[in-house]
Amino acid sequence: MPVLVILIIFSLSFYAYYKIKYFRSHRPVERRWISAKSSMALGSFVFFFGMNQFFLYSSTVTYLVGTIFLLVGGGSIWAGYRAYKHYLPLAIEEAEQMAKNGG
Repeated sequence: MPVLVILIIFSLSFYAYYKIKYFRSHRPVERRWISAKSSMALGSFVFFFGMNQFFLYSSTVTYLVGTIFLLVGGGSIWAGYRAYKHYLPLAIEEAEQMAKNGG
C-alpha cells in the first residue's frame, strides 16, 4: 500500500532527524528526551514495515515475521512514549535553568 510506504519513509526520516539532533545536543536530559523521540520514530518504522508485509506477501512466515515486527515496533513506541513523558518536564526545567544561567 502506498500509504504505508509513505509512513515508513516519514518514520525513518524522523528517526534520522532525531538521531542527528541527539548527537548535536549537549544537555544530558534533553539528549534523553530526544532519544525517546527517536525510539518512537524507529518503533513506528518497524511497526509500519511489519504492517506492510501483510499486504505484500501471503505466507505463514510472512505473517509470523509481520506479527513480530508489529509487537516489537508497538513496544518500542510505547516505551519511547513513556520515556518522552518522563523526560519532557525535566528537559523544560533544564532549558529554563540554562537560560537563567546565561548559557
